[in-house]
This record gives sequence, structure tokens and C-alpha cells, in this order.
Amino acid sequence: MEKVQVSVMRYEPETDESPYYETFEIQPKKNMTVLDTLFLIVEDQDASLSFRCACRLGMCGTCGMMINGRGRLSCRTKVEALGSEIKVEPMRNFPVIKDIAVDMEPFFDSWQKVQPYFVPKEDTDEFSIIPHDDKARQVIDKNTDCITCGLCYQSCDVVSMRDGEFLGPAALTRAHNLIADERDGATHERLEKVTGSEGAFECHSFGACMEVCPKGINPMESIQKIKTKKLKKTLGLKI
Repeated sequence: MEKVQVSVMRYEPETDESPYYETFEIQPKKNMTVLDTLFLIVEDQDASLSFRCACRLGMCGTCGMMINGRGRLSCRTKVEALGSEIKVEPMRNFPVIKDIAVDMEPFFDSWQKVQPYFVPKEDTDEFSIIPHDDKARQVIDKNTDCITCGLCYQSCDVVSMRDGEFLGPAALTRAHNLIADERDGATHERLEKVTGSEGAFECHSFGACMEVCPKGINPMESIQKIKTKKLKKTLGLKI
């Protein structure tokens, strides 16, 4: 394989006035990922390069970044599919800690606002099971693969335009999963949380969140269902 030019955004907020780009030449191997190239840079060229990663298997969601202008998991993005020039930048809508490593706090702050945990209707020690063929179970199952990578949040133009004053696709999808769960006892309370000034009705349905999700989740579908449930509640209909 031909050598690849990897242009990486460098930035240390405490010492740099503004971000800049540094280019490294890499000799890729077959099936090498972008994350592999970053490790190669650290090992052979610049040990100060900073980025986030953990499992390297596409399961933890830690290594999200902008690669050639698109949000991707670097551990699942093959170098051979990108051509001879690769541009690596930190995810948008997040504060940069250093280089490509970002602070995920805005994402998890939004996640926390939607009351993202199950609240049982009754005080019981027994499991309440929804059968696999139940319609409600099918709605919930589609979205349970979320790995909280933040790629949908970084791709969301509403988050950008409102400077973070929007809950974001992942948090709203999580909220809908719980609202759709007939066993949950906080449905009405949670619905109010996610239809306020930072909630579902602020979504412009651009669809970028759906395009970048590494698990194929469609947050727009969940957001639309939240809007529908809120309208039904307002009209006094069953949600």
C-alpha cells in the first residue's frame, strides 16, 4: 500500500492560541484503522499526541472523532477506504481537552437531564418482562444498542446553533425508550422534561444524527414519537 498523509489537529488550550494541523506520513498495512495510525504516530513520531480510546472493537464508543469531515469511530474506520490523505479532528460541540481528546461532559449532562434510568411503577423485587413479540418491546429493542459515543451529538446542527441548549439525539432517544416502556412509572414526568425549551420540538430533522450512528439507530424516529406523545397528552388522548 502507498504511504498515507495523516493531518491531525493539534491544540492544547492552556498554551496554544488557536488550533493548528500537523501532518505525519504513515506506511499503512492491510486492514489498518485510523486508530491504529494514531497509535503508530505516538509510538514512532510524536508521543505527545492525545486522543481517547478504550476497547478498539467498536463497543465502548470512546474513540469518536472527525475523520475527513465526518464523525466516525476511529477503531472501525479503515485507512484503505479513505485514500492517500486523511484529516483527523476532534468531535464538534465538545470542549477540547488536548488535540483530538474532548470533554464529554456536555453530552452526559444532557443525558442526565432526561432522567435516563428506569423507575418501576410498583415496589417489587420481581422481574417484569415484556415478551419479545410485544409491539412495545419491538419499539424499545431498536434503540438499546446505543454506546453513548457522542457522534450524534457532535453532528447535530441544533446543538451547534443553540450552543448546547438542546438535549441532543442520544438523550432524547434514551428518554423515548423509557417513555415507551409500559413498566416505567415516570412516563409523564419524563415527557415533560423532554418537551421543554431544550427538548424534542427544537429538533429540525436534518438527519445528520442518523447518518453517523455506528449502530444504525434513528434518533429522529424517537424524537418524532416524543412529539406525537406530547400532542396526544395535550389533547387528553392516551399516550
